Amino acid sequence: MTSAILVAAGKSTRMGAGVDKLFLAVAGQPLVAHTWQRFDKHPGLDEIILVIRDEMQGAFQHLAAQAQFKKRFHLVPGGKERQDSVWNGLKAVSSNADIVVIQDAARPCTSPQLIADTIQAAREVGAAVAAQRVTDTIKESDGGTMVQRTIDRSRLWAVQTPQTFRTDVLRRALALVRQKSLLITDDTAACELIGQPVKLVESAAPNPKITSPADLPFVELLLKTL
Repeated sequence: MTSAILVAAGKSTRMGAGVDKLFLAVAGQPLVAHTWQRFDKHPGLDEIILVIRDEMQGAFQHLAAQAQFKKRFHLVPGGKERQDSVWNGLKAVSSNADIVVIQDAARPCTSPQLIADTIQAAREVGAAVAAQRVTDTIKESDGGTMVQRTIDRSRLWAVQTPQTFRTDVLRRALALVRQKSLLITDDTAACELIGQPVKLVESAAPNPKITSPADLPFVELLLKTL
């Protein structure tokens, strides 16, 4: 069985005061509806866990009824940090789920093929992450104002979601993060702590995440062409 956890508990601080980016209208429906719909329609997934802010329970229930999503879903309250939200979601997955897919709810353009490829890679290796090769020249700075050196970009990848794992691997990795009181920015970093290999799955198509108002026009254009 394969479960998906959509992480939707962020506060959208970079979008401006009082703005919940997940419910902004993009290409005719709320942003989060596009992401949820992609996972709801995916044949390789059996259930969806949405990790949300507790006060948004009503809004998500209403959205589910309006969109008539078909897959079984659960709404779970988020935690203080993203890793805490993922942990809460992980506790809610079905006991017989052997694979779990973690997805940013604000990343609505992820292709069905990319989801399937990360699931397959996680079955083979234990952990997988969608990623794109870094094409810009990368500089390391000294104090944030002056260039210190140029980084060899040939070995660099920008990671995205989905990040997909054997459930027992992710549980073990996040438990260690919690035990050591560490702060991580993505779930594959937890795998590095336990020595778990993570397969890079190249994302051929654009797979952006909305983090600021400037991202909206590009994502809307993509959604209209999908």
